[in-house]
Amino acid sequence: MECISVFDMLKIGVGPSSSHTLGPWRAAERWIHELKEQGRFESVSSIKVYLYGSLSLTGKGHATDIAVAMGLLGSDPETVPTDKIEVYLKELKSSSQLNLGGSRKIPFHFEDDIIFKREFLPFHANGMLFEATFPNGQKSSETYYSIGGGFVVKEDRSHSKENKVTFKTFPCPIKTGEELLKYCQTKQKTISEIVLENELALRSSEEIDSELLRIWNTMLECMYTGCHTEGTLPGGLNVRRRAFNLNQKLIGAHPYTTPQEWLESIRETEVKFRQIIKWVSCFALSVNEVNAALGRVVTAPTNGSAGVIPAVLMYYLVIENHDGDFEDIKQFLLIAGEIGSIFKKGATISAAMGGCQAEIGVSSAMAAGALTELMGGTPEQVLMAAEIAMEHHLGLTCDPIGGLVQVPCIERNSMGAIKAINAAELAMDTDPSEAKVPLDKVVNTMWETAKDMNSKYKETSEGGLAVGVFLSDC
Repeated sequence: MECISVFDMLKIGVGPSSSHTLGPWRAAERWIHELKEQGRFESVSSIKVYLYGSLSLTGKGHATDIAVAMGLLGSDPETVPTDKIEVYLKELKSSSQLNLGGSRKIPFHFEDDIIFKREFLPFHANGMLFEATFPNGQKSSETYYSIGGGFVVKEDRSHSKENKVTFKTFPCPIKTGEELLKYCQTKQKTISEIVLENELALRSSEEIDSELLRIWNTMLECMYTGCHTEGTLPGGLNVRRRAFNLNQKLIGAHPYTTPQEWLESIRETEVKFRQIIKWVSCFALSVNEVNAALGRVVTAPTNGSAGVIPAVLMYYLVIENHDGDFEDIKQFLLIAGEIGSIFKKGATISAAMGGCQAEIGVSSAMAAGALTELMGGTPEQVLMAAEIAMEHHLGLTCDPIGGLVQVPCIERNSMGAIKAINAAELAMDTDPSEAKVPLDKVVNTMWETAKDMNSKYKETSEGGLAVGVFLSDC
């Protein structure tokens, strides 16, 4: 079993998709790195990129070609100014030259040298092949697979051996919910304490705190940006941003100038039931509107489901606990990351493999479990909440209209967040010994459902709403 850190599950990147944008971006970076390791980078005279399966079918709507180009240019998705992406792309197209790895220019025609191939490669639905040609006519190629959440692998899983060794060094190596509970019971610790033990095997306490704070600040900034940006989302569906108006109606005249002041101001607003639902929806919508516009988000566990976890965590901070601080945020993110890793190890977090249940379903389970511990729930109730949240997402299809991460994807984050809060409340008021379905059973069921699901409902835009609603209707 491979080592999966919380920071593998929560990655900072650029929208709109972790599997179709961040993954291909990272694959391009990795290919350049490998060419340099082989001593062949300086000899490359031209390149081509082939996108297969789901990357081809919905790649245009997910900006896969743009992500590949940005990766080839040597830009980092964590730090690249998102408002410069269009500028870099325009320059690339007009010059027909690619500054490979940011250091040497070669001929490159964006429309011709990134090739969409509808056929699926056997190993995974999200396959891509990078091909280099050298002055003597010789060619070399590497194939990578974007398996969800920004994770990129080769078919031989060449990095997995190293990860397996690292996994064995964990004080509490965990593959399943049952194993996690046993560690909690044996050590008399909470889930977040067990997860922190494992993370300390990889990095220092200071590094963990610094990175978790960076992740939260990115989430908060993303919500703030989404709630303060008007207009229509790119892509042709003419989807109107809603978080801006919703935030204005809810916040009223409360003053603020920064994301943290905004958070404090929300605590002063009216919080009747309807307002609570609207605020949670506003937080979730804001993140995924930013994501749809190629903004910076945190995979949680994917870009398409990036709004659920920040929305539920924000709910806790502005509604449930006005004294909530970084320790609460840290606890929440550690638990969420661990629950996500259990689903990745036992099933999938890739919509191309499992439909939207693998994205929104998993994110809802992650948020539900994390919220439950913050509300005082036991480890058993935490896993029960995660199970409840996923149970009511089983079979959810991935059928984005026009291949864009907009309809129904943005609203689904709102629904996933509300379900997470409901699942946490149900678990808190239930004796876990009376639960009929353990978390591991629902993880397995989700994977079996994914395997049985028709491929047209797995991020191909060949079924469901994607064919029931046409761009002309919009």
